[in-house]
Amino acid sequence: MIKARFCRQNGQVVQFRCSGHAGYADRGQDIVCAAVTSAVQMIANALTECAHLPAVVTATEGEIAIEYTGGGKTAQILFDSLHLQLTLLMQDHPKHIQVTDTEV
Repeated sequence: MIKARFCRQNGQVVQFRCSGHAGYADRGQDIVCAAVTSAVQMIANALTECAHLPAVVTATEGEIAIEYTGGGKTAQILFDSLHLQLTLLMQDHPKHIQVTDTEV
């Protein structure tokens, strides 16, 4: 199962973590994993390369994290978009992805 966690401080996302494997299909054929990976990569690139915001993106095998403490409306819109996309995927594939929110 993919576990996506949004960590918020005063309602603002300051960290996003995503780990695990969907297990929907064999590696290379897993559409749930591909959808999550694509959505997360898009937001990471939008934050760092398009909006030039001070986000730190780290990726290892099976996990990606985005740290952001800069505040601002643009970043929150991007994180809200990611949250919406992953929540919709979770509704369609509840056995393969879990989305949680935590206040830190």
